[in-house]
Amino acid sequence: MKAVRTDRELECPEIDAGLRARGIELVTLPDGIAEAALIEAVADADLILMCYTPITARVIAAAPRLRGIVKYGVGIDAIDIPAASARGIPVVNVPEYAEETVAEGAFALMIALAKRLPEIGRAMATDGWIWPEQRWLGRDISGATLGLVGAGKIGRSMARMAGQGFRARVLGYDPHVDRETLAAAGIEKVDDLHAMLRACDFVSLHCVLSAATRGLIGRAELACLKPSAVLVNVSRGALIDEAALVEAVLADRLGGVGLDVYSTEPLAKAGHVLSPLFGRDDVILFPHLTFFTVEAMRRLSDDTLARCFEVLDGRPVQVRSRDPRLRAQRENVAFA
Repeated sequence: MKAVRTDRELECPEIDAGLRARGIELVTLPDGIAEAALIEAVADADLILMCYTPITARVIAAAPRLRGIVKYGVGIDAIDIPAASARGIPVVNVPEYAEETVAEGAFALMIALAKRLPEIGRAMATDGWIWPEQRWLGRDISGATLGLVGAGKIGRSMARMAGQGFRARVLGYDPHVDRETLAAAGIEKVDDLHAMLRACDFVSLHCVLSAATRGLIGRAELACLKPSAVLVNVSRGALIDEAALVEAVLADRLGGVGLDVYSTEPLAKAGHVLSPLFGRDDVILFPHLTFFTVEAMRRLSDDTLARCFEVLDGRPVQVRSRDPRLRAQRENVAFA
């Protein structure tokens, strides 16, 4: 049997070794591979593992032996699920491996900006010492208001860290989660996004990308934020109108921005809509690595291999995600 894994720049030695130990021929392909080259590679593939590379209807149609598509990660927007389902090919992701990990990453970005760690660190590296001048004043999270846009498992972990851990007030905007569930997580439910944004010292995005949420944070929403507010996004880059965000940052209308995700990846120092934000003291640009810890990658490897072996052994594939696009599958899947 043959497996094709895209996005080999994301090193997954345990996954690769586990497949090869089962006698599976493994072909790894680079990020950004052309669709034509991918089509050629999957012509005799039984399994596709992908992270970022689009798995289009044309790619699926070109793989007559294909038995399953495994996303070694969470987001499934790049997979043509209807095309796979039409052939009874199961699509599965690994939704739980980094929930707490990514929440920690979001909190790290928030606290680094609140305490002005990047700019103070750069000043120390240049000058050797700095004195407590007004320009170095940081912010407390204790007593501040954090607003969550999206309050799923990652958002609720973020709420616990900020609320129980740092005694912040936590507000939440999520039309899909009821007031009682949010209250149990220490989150005050807010039904008006603009009203919540106006009240926040910190805002962190934790919702899925969909037609309804694309560009959810645009010019009008950014205008609601206090000039001192810090905005963090570890969810999906396209949740934010990035051109509007650049305008707001360059006009000094925000207190800080921490990004780990971008509508177009990889980020680049030139030619990207967000390129003007490189080198700013009030911006942290992280390379989509808040998930990347020893513990999370171990969980990712174990769960990915389990799903791969279910596909290749002809067993029903365990779908643990609550995403309705995956829950709508009817062939060769089992729901956990």
